[in-house]
Amino acid sequence: MIEMPDETTNTYDHVGPVLQAGALSNAIVAAIRDLNGEVIVVDRGAYLRVLAPRTCMVTRVSIEKHLGRPMRFPGELETVMSAFKGAIRLTQDEAVWQFKAASHMA
Repeated sequence: MIEMPDETTNTYDHVGPVLQAGALSNAIVAAIRDLNGEVIVVDRGAYLRVLAPRTCMVTRVSIEKHLGRPMRFPGELETVMSAFKGAIRLTQDEAVWQFKAASHMA
């Protein structure tokens, strides 16, 4: 199910990937939904914007469960992730996007 944030949804501190539409991206979105509480997916046709409050994480194992096959990680993720919001940390087993508030210097 694809959700669109309504006008009252504040997504300022939400983070996550922007994925090119397709089977791999659908598996990534399903895995993100499994591992994160509140997830908003904005379907723009050619791409999906995935947003979770403050932290969004996904694991290779969870994606493989939905994909039904092994995958190169993070290599295959990077082939469908055209952009992202937040600070990202990639390992061989997981990707984590985190909200980093802008620091203001006087």
